[in-house]
Amino acid sequence: MFIDTSGFLCFLDDRDFRHEAASSYFQNARSRLTHSYVLTELVALAASRGFSRKITLGFLSEIFNDPRIEIVWADDYLTEIAVDFLTKRMDKSWSLCDAVSFLVMDDNAITDALTTDHHFEQAGFVRLLEG
Repeated sequence: MFIDTSGFLCFLDDRDFRHEAASSYFQNARSRLTHSYVLTELVALAASRGFSRKITLGFLSEIFNDPRIEIVWADDYLTEIAVDFLTKRMDKSWSLCDAVSFLVMDDNAITDALTTDHHFEQAGFVRLLEG
């Protein structure tokens, strides 16, 4: 399973109506994959939702230290091919983070995404959480 920014936030936020579903998907997944841009985006999204930096950075530390979560670190090459991917799809409003996610998912033959983002469905993936 790929974990997107909104999936991590639903897992973190026990007040979110999708928290139980996110927790269940996370616990039952055979694999858990994400990338560094998702983690960057998570810090900004959590701040915009009123989470303290202490809670957010503590959660990030847990992600870094969880051996069940594989993190792909976006490098120059991955970023370049993601920009090219977006350039060929100008009709979409996908972000660079989305494009990297789709490429990482394709490279790892993953179809399920722990996300609320409908862009994953547009790209042909399975969105596991309600939007």
